[in-house]
Amino acid sequence: MRSQVWRHFDFWLLGAVVILVIFGVIMIRSAVAGNIELTETTPLVQRQIIFAIAGLVVMLAMAAIDYHLWAAVNRGLYLGIIIVLVALNIIGGALFGSARWFQTTLVFIQPSEFAKVVLILVLAYFFARHLHQMNDPKWTIRSFLLTMGITTWIILQPNLSTSIVTLVLWFALLWLAGVPVKHLLAYALIGAILLAVAFPILIERGIIQKYQMDRVTTFLSPPEDASYGDTYNIEQAAIAIGSGGLFGQGYGLGSQVQNRFLKVRWSDFIFSATAHEFGLVGALLVILLILFIVWRCLYAARIAQDTFGAFIAYGVATLISFQAAVNIGVNLNMLPATGLTLPFLSYGGSSLVANLIAIGLVESVIMRHKALEF
Repeated sequence: MRSQVWRHFDFWLLGAVVILVIFGVIMIRSAVAGNIELTETTPLVQRQIIFAIAGLVVMLAMAAIDYHLWAAVNRGLYLGIIIVLVALNIIGGALFGSARWFQTTLVFIQPSEFAKVVLILVLAYFFARHLHQMNDPKWTIRSFLLTMGITTWIILQPNLSTSIVTLVLWFALLWLAGVPVKHLLAYALIGAILLAVAFPILIERGIIQKYQMDRVTTFLSPPEDASYGDTYNIEQAAIAIGSGGLFGQGYGLGSQVQNRFLKVRWSDFIFSATAHEFGLVGALLVILLILFIVWRCLYAARIAQDTFGAFIAYGVATLISFQAAVNIGVNLNMLPATGLTLPFLSYGGSSLVANLIAIGLVESVIMRHKALEF
């Protein structure tokens, strides 16, 4: 019986993910090669490899576990992640002005990355149970409160970008649950009004900080002469992408990367580093692989044996596609800087492991349907 389940394992999805992870390690190695400005960056490659191996093992474990188990322990997962986020806000080490990480001897752990996966499971279970009741605003409000139970503690870190991701997950799954478009538009309008009213309070309380406001203002009205900061980073990213041409300057040979003009090139701007050294062709291949992964997740949702599995797969597809779109949009100067990583490529242990866990959930959904087609 168990062997029959594994027969449906989606090796196409696994292959695309592994290729991106390996390529991410390769690009991180190029990004930190010869770097003497930050001593902490030297072990990034080794750390990412360790996280990748651990993440792939966990992904296979998640695939082996019947995803219906997560419905049974749904409440415990929800309360558990809230406790962790509350503890982080109380005792977590502050880094770069925000308490987002637990610092251990070897690594930093960012619970908000795992909170996104937990939220997908929680909302998938909620919407699957109340699928035929979603025309009643009462259930929409309950789903929103459920989302805010996690999102509130992420906002208080403060971590605005991840908070936006959780709200996008809620809104996307709400739409997929069959809520009428007119209701969705009304909820969006109400949310915009409430945000406008609460905005001054959020700034006064420090929940929205000055650097976050600066990112938006420099995006909308960039200064003419910027030698540092977000505008400088975006300009260097544009130079890196533009100078990459069709096939790039060559691996380890990109002047923007190797001379360290491009900042945070192993994380936020790894897409620019890729376009710089591998050109338009390399950048398009990365985008196509991400789109392929999203498509396989959507395919998993279509063939899922129940609505719970379908919502899990839809949630993971939304998570990966939204974060990738925002990260690439920032690199192309189409969006203000957010700090969201490029899934599977950017450096970040918590982000990588969380994304691989999400893929493991999708694999679990695929493995437990009646037949797999390509």
